[in-house]
Amino acid sequence: MADNVPALAVTGATGAVGGAVARLLAEAGVRQRLLARHTVRLPELPDTPVFAVSYLDGPQAVNALRGVHTLFMVSAAESPHRVQDQQTFVDAAVEAGVEHIVYTSFMGAAPDAVFTLARDHFATEEHIKSAGVAYTFLRDCLYQDVLPTFVQPDGVIRGPAGQGRFAPVARTDVARTAAKILLSPEQYRNQTYTLTGPAELTMDQVAGILTTVAGAAVHYLEETYGEAMDSRIKAGAARWQAEAWTSSYQAIAAGQLAPVSPDIEQLTGTPPLGFEEYLQRTRN
Repeated sequence: MADNVPALAVTGATGAVGGAVARLLAEAGVRQRLLARHTVRLPELPDTPVFAVSYLDGPQAVNALRGVHTLFMVSAAESPHRVQDQQTFVDAAVEAGVEHIVYTSFMGAAPDAVFTLARDHFATEEHIKSAGVAYTFLRDCLYQDVLPTFVQPDGVIRGPAGQGRFAPVARTDVARTAAKILLSPEQYRNQTYTLTGPAELTMDQVAGILTTVAGAAVHYLEETYGEAMDSRIKAGAARWQAEAWTSSYQAIAAGQLAPVSPDIEQLTGTPPLGFEEYLQRTRN
């Protein structure tokens, strides 16, 4: 490999997590190459080659990844064929000679996880393991960043979460943890980490925090599985998507998105943001 070719690749750099990781690595003086479907939306970083890559295009990915030792693989956009696309990309990475994949997975990833998309993440983890490369899996809880979007226009969060607790995490904490690992990936070889916020919350508590910070009343209303599915399908969601959204609430009710994990603080030396602190920061 030529000395001037970065041996670290970051995917998804047009998104919140991948973009933040890319900027943190650049600030640390680490050379990298950025991969994305739409390169015009990538952050402009000095001396950083960019490649247009789709996870479902194996030959294209092989060309973009030649000479890469470590790959930060942000999970693909949610879709019915997500697992297949990600397996195609992993196979391309292996063919290109990638030796270590750091993959953004999901908390509680398992073949029988309540949250349907956590099953997809588990399938991808297993494919990476079977490919024979080193791995580091970052199993993220639900993002704090998306919780405000759960509020419907009438100020109500609806879903079958019951009084279950979960430990949502800020994307910024995920990004800085990933960047720390990518600075010296050998230290984290073949390890799995769970990335959460510092507190377990019920949906009632989430609604209360949103009310406090935003100044407008937000309430949580529990739905049954059937009610949740019906409302989302009537709103235009495909069935697989409605099942994913609904089962994310069910996973909270089942306790699969708790307890709090110490991994972010142990890995970075800094505790993760609480939900209210995150909201206050984004308002300023």
